[in-house]
Amino acid sequence: MSDMTKQFEQFAQMFKAAMPQVKPNKNGYEIRTKVLDMAQNQIWQDYHAKWGMFEASMAKEGGELVTKVSLPEVPGTEKVLEAAEKFYNFVSGKPTNGKNDEK
Repeated sequence: MSDMTKQFEQFAQMFKAAMPQVKPNKNGYEIRTKVLDMAQNQIWQDYHAKWGMFEASMAKEGGELVTKVSLPEVPGTEKVLEAAEKFYNFVSGKPTNGKNDEK
């Protein structure tokens, strides 16, 4: 009998794997959270890409040797929210910055 039980369990597992899974739709808060997460990831990826291209220069000014290092600006909340708004507007089909206002 135990062999028969194992076969039924294996059949049930195979059948369960073949069935489509129903996933509920996300609510507005979940969608906005996901868009905000995408925007934050994009902004920080851009920052890290720019970090690899920092600029350093040395010049003689007066009688001294001056070293200047130019680093990218660390993104803050405003940059993330601006990017999130752009993502959200794109997904919802809204025009951004006056583009596509002819409807």
